[in-house]
Amino acid sequence: RHRNYTPLVPLRSASEDLGCRRGEFSRKHYGSVELLISSDADGAIQRAGRFRVENGSIDEASDYTPGTWRRTDVHLENPEYHTRWYFKYFLGKVHQNYVGMDAEKNPFFLSVVLSDQNNQRVPQYRAILWRKTGTLKISLPYSPTKTLSVKSILSAMNVDRFEKGPREILNPEIQKDLLVLEEQEGSVNFKFGVLYAKDGQLTDDEMFSNESGSENLDKFLNLLGDTICLQGWAGYRGGLDTKNDTTGINSIYTVYQGHELMFHVSTMLPYSKENKQQVERKRHIGNDIVTIVFQEGDDTSPSFKPSMIRSHFTHIFALVRYNSQNDSYRLKIFSEESVPLFGPPLPSPPVFTDHQEFRDFLLVKLINGEKATLETPTFAQKRQRTLDMLIRSLNQDLMPDMPKNMLNRRSFSDVLPESPKSARKKEEARQAEFVRVGQALKLKTIVRGDAPTSLVTTGLCRKEPWESQSFCSSFPYDIVCGDSWGQSLLVATDSAGVMLLEDSPTLPPVQVFDKTLTVKQMHLLEPQDLLIARADKGKDARLYVYRLSTLKRGIEERQLVRTKYDSRENKLEKTKGCHLYSINTHHGVELRIVAAIRNKLLLITRKQSRLDCLSSIATVTGTTDSPVEEFQYIREICLCDSPVVMALVDGPTGENDHMICVAYRHQFDLINESTGDAYRLHHVDSNRVNFVSAIDVYEDGEAGLLLCYNNICVYKKVCPFNGATPMIQPNTSDFHFSWNQMPNAIVCAFPYILAFTTDSIEIRLVVNGNLVYTAVVPELQLTASRSDIYFISSAPINSASNCSSRDTSSQSSPQTPTGYEMPVFPSPLGDGEAPSKHIYKIPLSNLVGRSIERPLKSPLVNKVLTAPAPSVIGPTPMIASTTSLSLSRMEIKEIASRTRKELLGLTEEPSSKADGNSVKQRRMSKKTKEEEQRRTAEISTTEQ
Repeated sequence: RHRNYTPLVPLRSASEDLGCRRGEFSRKHYGSVELLISSDADGAIQRAGRFRVENGSIDEASDYTPGTWRRTDVHLENPEYHTRWYFKYFLGKVHQNYVGMDAEKNPFFLSVVLSDQNNQRVPQYRAILWRKTGTLKISLPYSPTKTLSVKSILSAMNVDRFEKGPREILNPEIQKDLLVLEEQEGSVNFKFGVLYAKDGQLTDDEMFSNESGSENLDKFLNLLGDTICLQGWAGYRGGLDTKNDTTGINSIYTVYQGHELMFHVSTMLPYSKENKQQVERKRHIGNDIVTIVFQEGDDTSPSFKPSMIRSHFTHIFALVRYNSQNDSYRLKIFSEESVPLFGPPLPSPPVFTDHQEFRDFLLVKLINGEKATLETPTFAQKRQRTLDMLIRSLNQDLMPDMPKNMLNRRSFSDVLPESPKSARKKEEARQAEFVRVGQALKLKTIVRGDAPTSLVTTGLCRKEPWESQSFCSSFPYDIVCGDSWGQSLLVATDSAGVMLLEDSPTLPPVQVFDKTLTVKQMHLLEPQDLLIARADKGKDARLYVYRLSTLKRGIEERQLVRTKYDSRENKLEKTKGCHLYSINTHHGVELRIVAAIRNKLLLITRKQSRLDCLSSIATVTGTTDSPVEEFQYIREICLCDSPVVMALVDGPTGENDHMICVAYRHQFDLINESTGDAYRLHHVDSNRVNFVSAIDVYEDGEAGLLLCYNNICVYKKVCPFNGATPMIQPNTSDFHFSWNQMPNAIVCAFPYILAFTTDSIEIRLVVNGNLVYTAVVPELQLTASRSDIYFISSAPINSASNCSSRDTSSQSSPQTPTGYEMPVFPSPLGDGEAPSKHIYKIPLSNLVGRSIERPLKSPLVNKVLTAPAPSVIGPTPMIASTTSLSLSRMEIKEIASRTRKELLGLTEEPSSKADGNSVKQRRMSKKTKEEEQRRTAEISTTEQ
C-alpha cells in the first residue's frame, strides 16, 4: 500500500516528510459517485440513482490481515455539546436578547452573554445571530477596560446596515422561543432503520417480507444496543407506539455520547401475511434518513444496491455483512449524491475484527451521516422556510409590546447601570425572574430528553490525536516566534535573544543569539542545513541565513553567544526593509523564498542543488560558515499595495508555473512567479478585514489554497496556468466554513485543520469544515507549526487542552451565575506573582501519521516518503464499552422534581434512607440552607 519512490538522498527525517505531507489531502477517501442500477430477476431495469459509494478499497474481496489496522479519526462531527450554545451557555443565565431588522427588511434576533469558558477563568462574550438563513455564532474576547457595544458585535458578524436598529427584549419568555429556534438545527436523538436481507434477495418487497431474522442478525442487534419493551417505555421512542403495541412488542435502543438512538428493526416491526408490501414496516424504515442493511451471504453473492429500495426519504444506506469464519464485520456506505462528505472515512479494507470498535465506528458514521443529510438542498430549504416563518412570527408578536424608547445604545457590559436604589432593585428583580424562567426551561428540556448534553458516556476510552504534551513547564520570557529542531525547539524571545529548548526538564535553555538580534520570523530546515530568520524592523529589517551545522558546533563547543555583529556575514543585503517573507512547502527539491519589502516582492532561490548541498554538509572542510553566497536573486515583482499575508504555491511541472498568493486591501491575489502578472483569486466582502493566513494545500496532487480571514475559511482550487492565464473560476470542489472565534493562526494537518485563537484551539475537518472539538487554552499563542505543533499558554498541563472530548455535561458547561449576579472572573495570578509560560507540544505524527494509512499523491514525483514516525502517545488500555441504558426517565424525573422543589424553596418529608441527607440539610442553620439552595439552583448540577 506504499508507493515506491526513488530517494534523492538517504538523509530525510520522518518529521520533515510529515511536515510536507500535512498540506496534502484527498476527498477520495470518502468515496466516489457512481450510477447504481437495480434490476429484477429477469434482468429488467427497475430503478437507478447516483450514490457516493464508500468501500474502503477498490476490490471489495481484497485480501487483508486481521488485526493490523488501528484508527484514531472516529469523531462525532458538530457535537451538540459544542454547537448548541443557547442551551449550554445562555439558558438560565443572565444574558441579553435583541430584535432588529436588516437592510433587506428581514428580522433578526441577537443573543449575547458574558460567560466563563469551561471554568478556565477565560471570560468571553458569546453571541448568536438568528436569521432565516441559519444561526451565526461567534466568540469575542472580554476586556475589563473596553466595553463592547451591540453595534460592534453585529459588525463582527458583518451586519452593519439596518432598517430598524436592535432593541432589547426584556420579557423572560423570549428564552422559550429562542430555544425553539435552536432546536431547528436538528434533533439530539436519532432513529435508524435496520433492514434484514437474506442471501440472494434483490427487491425491497423480499427484504421487508422476512418474518424473522437469524442468529447472525441477533448477534449484530445485541452489539448495537439493548432490547427494550415498548409498552410503557419512557425514553426516546423514535415514532414507535409505546401504549398499544401497534408497532411491535420490542425494539433496540441505546445511548451513545448523550444521544438516544432507537432502531426500527424490520423483523421486530409488525408482519402481515396478507400485505406483500409490508406497509407498516415501510412506513417506519422508509421514513428514516439512515438505514442499516444487514445482508446475509458471503462476498461473492449479489450485493445490495440502494436503488433496490423505493424510498425518496432515505439518503444513506450502511451495508453490513458478517463473516463467521473470522468473526469480522465488513462495512460499505452508500450516500445519495447531494449529501455532503462526512466522516469517519472507511479503513482499507473496511473489515472490523474488534466488535466494540466496529460499534463505535458505525454509530458515529450513522449520526454524522444524518447530520450531513440535513445540509442537503431538500432539507436545508425546508429548515430555512421554517426558520423564516418562526422569526417573522416572533417579531410580529413582540412589536406591540416593544417600548418605543427602547432603542438600546448602551454597551453590553453595562448590565447593571448606576441608578437610584429603587431602579436598581427593580432591575435585580427582573434579572432574577429572567434566570428563574430560563432554569425552569432548561430543567424541562432535560426531563423531556431533548437536552444536548451527555448523561452517560459510551464508546472507547482513548487519547485523542490533538491532545498535547508538556514540553516546558515554565518559561520566563515572551516568545515572538519559533521552529522545531529535531526534538528541540528554537525560540526567539522579546528580551533574551534566541534560545534552544531541549525536550527535557533537567536541561536549561541554551542561548544561541543574544538580545541584539531581534528575530521576528524564522524557518529551520534540517535537510537543507539552513536557518532562515527575519530580524529587526523598519528600514533595518533583513533576512539572515545560517548553517545549522555551524550553530550546532558552536553550541556543542560552548562558544560565545552570537551577537548581531557576528551575523553581518549572514545578511541577504537586498532584503533590507523586509517586513514579511515566505518559503515553499516542498523545499526538498528547490528552496524558494519570497521577501516582501513594502509593495515589492523579491524572489530568491538557492543556487546549489540539494545533492551538492548535502555533500558539502558531509565535508564541512573548505566551506564557509555563511551560506549567503549560495542564494541568488531572481526577480522583483511590484504590487499595488504592501502584502499582509503570503503563501507560495508549487506548480504541477515546476517550470515557470509556480505562484505566489498575496493578501492586501480586501482581496487575495495570485501572482505568476515568472511573469509577475496578478489575478484576482478572492474578494473579501466585508467592511473590516483581518487577514489570518493563506495555506497552500494539494488535493490529490492538484494545488489549492485555504484562505483565512476574519472568522472565515475559504478553499479555492487553483488549476495550472494555461499559457499566461491561470484557471481561476468557481469550482464545484470549492467550499467555505466559519470559525466560532477569530483565529490568530491556522494549522492544516489532514484530516484536521486547527485554529489558534486567543484562548482556544478549534479543531475541524478539512474536507467539510465540521467542528470536532474545542479545547480551552487560556492566553494561547502558537509558536511553531512547520513540523510538530508548539504553543504557549498560561495554564498548567492538567487544564490546558487535555480534557477529553467525551466529557459529561457538568464538565463541559460553564457554571451558572447564582441568582441575578454577573459572573466574576478572578485573575489566575496572585498579587506580585510573575506570569510563567507553559509550552506544549502536539506531535504531528499523532494528527497526520495515523489518520489515514493510504499514501497521498504529491505534486512532486521525486519527493521522498518515509514511514511516519511512531506515535509518541503510548497505547492506552482499551476499555470495552457497554451498551447499558442511561438513567431511566423516571429516575431523571425524580431528580428533576426534587431539584424543582428546592429551586422554589419547598421542602418534602424524607421517604427512605436515601433521603437522609435532606434531613441533615433541614437541620442546618438558615444561612447554610440558603447557600445550599443557591448552589442547587445551578442548572449544571441538575444536569450532572
